[in-house]
Amino acid sequence: MAYKMLDGNGAAVEAIKMAGVKIISAYPITPQSSIAEKLSELVASGEMEAEYIRVESEHSAMSAAVTAQLTGVRAATATSSVGLALMHEVLGVAAGCRVPIVMPVVNRALVSPWSLWCDHGDAMAERDTGWLQFYTQNVQDIIDLMFIAYRVAEHRDVLLPAMVCLDGFFLSHSMQKVDVPDQGLVDKFIGEYRAKNIYLNTEDPMFINDLTSPDEFTEMRFQQQAAFDNALDVISEIQDEYYRVFGRKTEIVEEYMTEDADVVLVSLGSMSGTAKYTVNRMREKGKKVGLLRIVVFRPFPFARVKETLKGKKVIGVLDRSAGLGAQGGPVWTEVSAALQGLDADIRQYVGGLGGRDVPEATIEKIYNELLEIKEGKRSTHTSWIDVKENAMDIREVLKIV
Repeated sequence: MAYKMLDGNGAAVEAIKMAGVKIISAYPITPQSSIAEKLSELVASGEMEAEYIRVESEHSAMSAAVTAQLTGVRAATATSSVGLALMHEVLGVAAGCRVPIVMPVVNRALVSPWSLWCDHGDAMAERDTGWLQFYTQNVQDIIDLMFIAYRVAEHRDVLLPAMVCLDGFFLSHSMQKVDVPDQGLVDKFIGEYRAKNIYLNTEDPMFINDLTSPDEFTEMRFQQQAAFDNALDVISEIQDEYYRVFGRKTEIVEEYMTEDADVVLVSLGSMSGTAKYTVNRMREKGKKVGLLRIVVFRPFPFARVKETLKGKKVIGVLDRSAGLGAQGGPVWTEVSAALQGLDADIRQYVGGLGGRDVPEATIEKIYNELLEIKEGKRSTHTSWIDVKENAMDIREVLKIV
């Protein structure tokens, strides 16, 4: 193994290169652009033995990646925000055709208002399209979870595409020290790619993504659900193998000082690192708080979440997506479903939208509210935890008389 200084986008490029990808069809979009740019440079210089397809949009990028991978080679693309939204139709094609593409998604807010900065609304909008979803906390996570995602996605009991999500700018442009595995070990761990189930071969022709009648459509969806049901066990097995081979432990969910915690906060993404720091600081003050970090969001680890949070009377969930029109954000919704029937007060928080930082002070505010709720000192909580007091005066929508 060798240490390198890489930003998050560089780590994603390193993983794609080391995975032996042969076809790249990526369209640049901030803050993902340097992934597409660096991959094109590696192909042009001959450092990657691959074909780079110049596409006109993200819709075409995913279309090309799906078709290329059906021919029996690994394909790669990457995107962000409205680029991911433009891929929406073809995301369903990749999932329904069981094409195990691994795609870094650099999280950025969706319009409107227009934003270049991070929140999870882009990936959460695609959470039910049939893709596995991994959320990274730091740059090391990106390269580790990319390698794990290749193995999981291509496993014959799964055969689902995977998004490895990294927070825009907070991780994509954050330079960190990364332990990069030896290429030989990566080759052995990931192995050669072989198309399974559905493939394009002139010597063995088949119809792919043809019009399907109601007589079979439900059963094909059921097959996808069966793959998701298998995925958590497969992920756990491959994470254990990764630890044995590379010496770095990854988890489906990460428990941080939850065992004796009076209150627990649930989070995902880069803000989890700040939450851990906040837990440490509050523990020094005698406040028993804990954190549950969700790493694998799809399939959602219901059993693990329920086991970890069982017996906790007050729980907070911090979403970096608004969940507009719902009772709470997407993560809160899943946690609430997992804890259904348990005696738990689950409070939903929304913060960090459109690139707003989630500092220690914001997370400490959440913990203090949760502790006061547990102690019976308050009944309400601040759902939009970092909204400004004059929120309704900013670009106010005027009433038409």
